[in-house]
Amino acid sequence: MKVMGNWFRLHFLENEGMAFGMKLNEAPTGKIILTLFRLVAVVFGFFLLKRLVDKLYSKGAIICGALILAGALGNLIDSIFYGMIFSHSSYHIREVAQFVPFGQGYGKILQGKVVDMLYFPLFSGTFPKWVPGVGGNHFEFFEPVFNIADAAISIGVLTLVFFQKKLIHKKTVPVPVQDA
Repeated sequence: MKVMGNWFRLHFLENEGMAFGMKLNEAPTGKIILTLFRLVAVVFGFFLLKRLVDKLYSKGAIICGALILAGALGNLIDSIFYGMIFSHSSYHIREVAQFVPFGQGYGKILQGKVVDMLYFPLFSGTFPKWVPGVGGNHFEFFEPVFNIADAAISIGVLTLVFFQKKLIHKKTVPVPVQDA
């Protein structure tokens, strides 16, 4: 569905794996391992964020950590429960997943897909013939479809990378001066 011209669309996509649809393997155990890894990462993220707060790190670092943690938690919730509460969808017959009673979805616990929906195909074109390996091929710039959780993770990580000197520091607490 077009939201703003051709450059911002809502596009329903169920991602079975990680970034760009990468999977550990095709077996259900690969999805379960990925979901359990996400669970461990989120639990670790809560402890790490609490530590940042306790050690008086800057508000910017804490906000970035919270964005990363919130995004990871959102994707984790989809991975755990989405398959249990939604029906199977099919791209080929334009059948979108439907909400169903708990436990009657297409999958079991820990086997849900993550729903991506934000699509920003800013421009497209054809690589010049002289470009090695891709010459003459069609391309689209910004082709990945992502969700709000992915955006939160990306914003948190990129902000920390680009502004680390400004953000990653502890607050200095003034030490009271005693009279001699």
